[in-house]
Amino acid sequence: MYEYTKDPKWEDLAVRFTTPLESQKLNTGTHDLGFMINNSFGNGLRLSNKAEYKNVIMDAARSLITRYKPNAKIIRSWDHNGDKWQCPVIIDNMMNLELLFWAFKESGDSTFYNIAVNHANTTMKNHFREDYGTWHVIDYDTITGEVLHRNTHQGYQDESTWSRGEAWALYGYTMMYRETKDETYLQQARNIANFIFSNPNLPEDLIPYWDYSAPEIPNEERDVSAATITASALYELSTYGGDKAGEYKKWADTILENLTSNYRATLNSDAGFLLLHSTGAKSLNSEIDVPIVYADYYFLEALLRKNKLANNQPLF
Repeated sequence: MYEYTKDPKWEDLAVRFTTPLESQKLNTGTHDLGFMINNSFGNGLRLSNKAEYKNVIMDAARSLITRYKPNAKIIRSWDHNGDKWQCPVIIDNMMNLELLFWAFKESGDSTFYNIAVNHANTTMKNHFREDYGTWHVIDYDTITGEVLHRNTHQGYQDESTWSRGEAWALYGYTMMYRETKDETYLQQARNIANFIFSNPNLPEDLIPYWDYSAPEIPNEERDVSAATITASALYELSTYGGDKAGEYKKWADTILENLTSNYRATLNSDAGFLLLHSTGAKSLNSEIDVPIVYADYYFLEALLRKNKLANNQPLF
């Protein structure tokens, strides 16, 4: 919000809500340190150049790589459900790799870079079906690297594609191309976008149902968070050329227009959220048709990217 408005009020609030998160930099029990630290302290450093934030972000990157399993070449996601999985990795984990690229550039230590690339490559090999739909959870044998199970935990069923997982994948591989310039990642991102926008169950307004194979479509809940993540990724993907660059931007514009027209929360109501109608995990009976903070986060990020493109400003 501060980046969007340059109003010091938002900077003060950002600092107030970011500071208490510092203890998470040493949390080795989660893969979500990219979301927790890079999206808070990382943006804080980028926008205000608070030098003290650098150590926080670097510590978080060091904590994240303690979860790396070298034989399987992945970063472990969850520590729960030990009776179900030996070493689960979720597609969401692609979003945490950006933290490692920052740490590599800041420190010069290629360990961070190599772990991020290995994780992305292993995920590309094992998380995708032939049509570029995704499994949510891949379970690994950490000694042999063998895939033990392919599951979809927050989606409808194991062989369906959970819409937010597909959005994480699109964003993650677009980011991988930005950080490595490896064309393999760019093509992967384009293939994922093709899955989303050629899917017969994608609604006309481009705001997906919570799963692309949800059984009661069209009477299923949407997931606005999947739409905002996708839109933000598409703006970046549109800057990397190719036959569909213009179409990527047009899809992103359409998503934002439809969200603004039909999915907005009521001003001074709805607990301060911006958007309604996200779905956290319907399969777990959790957060069904509610506002969710990361839907708002990526909505704002997408709006910022749209403005930067309109003003011929670099996205990064």
